[in-house]
Amino acid sequence: MTGATSRVALVTGASSGIGAATARLLAMRGMRVIVNYLRTNTAAEEVVASIQDTGGQAIAVQADVREAAAVKNMIEQVQVRWGGIDVLVHNALTPYVIKSFQDMTWEELGGKLDDEMRAAFAVTRAVLPAMTEQSWGRIIYLGTGLSHQPREGMIALGTSKAALAQFARYLAQELGPLGITVNVVEPGPVEETRMANVLDREHKQRQVDATPLGRLAHPGDVAQVVAFYASEENAFMTGTTAVVNGGMSMY
Repeated sequence: MTGATSRVALVTGASSGIGAATARLLAMRGMRVIVNYLRTNTAAEEVVASIQDTGGQAIAVQADVREAAAVKNMIEQVQVRWGGIDVLVHNALTPYVIKSFQDMTWEELGGKLDDEMRAAFAVTRAVLPAMTEQSWGRIIYLGTGLSHQPREGMIALGTSKAALAQFARYLAQELGPLGITVNVVEPGPVEETRMANVLDREHKQRQVDATPLGRLAHPGDVAQVVAFYASEENAFMTGTTAVVNGGMSMY
């Protein structure tokens, strides 16, 4: 495989929001895209249709990425049609609670940590054989600024994504000699996403007021950064984190 037009990209959690925007953009740039989803088949097929309507190639494949057997089945389906995965964008967001630590059970905190790392482990292990064989691969994990900047009630999400970010750095170190880059994209608040929908209008306005660029991100803003990390042009960045928050937090 030598060009972007021959690359196959798997985007987990791609039926809406950042995942859908990323799937569309990667397809626009010539990749063949697997639109992974958990429950919303109709939404996933709409993403596929929008890609095909503009001349791109995409398929929707259902899988719970927390389950190794389901991920293995998904990869096998793709292999029959397109071969191995060249680009992994792990965007799927597993459930989490919004509450204080003192009101939280271990099952709520530990369960989120387990789901987060189990999913990352399963999808990464599944795509590595093809990447290793060809000495080329791109892995991008979607994190969150809450890993660095705590916010009330978000301890489960922030802690689990902090673990994911460190996991990515270890992988970057180990997989670099094999020609595989591993990077993290950390959005701030993003419009049109599940996280944005839990915030009231007043809270959103406070976030806009704290953002030098004067608005919250759109899914397409994040997709642009993911697409760079996924591209041929990203030949010498690995183990890095791209913060996409309009300057809300600077670190």
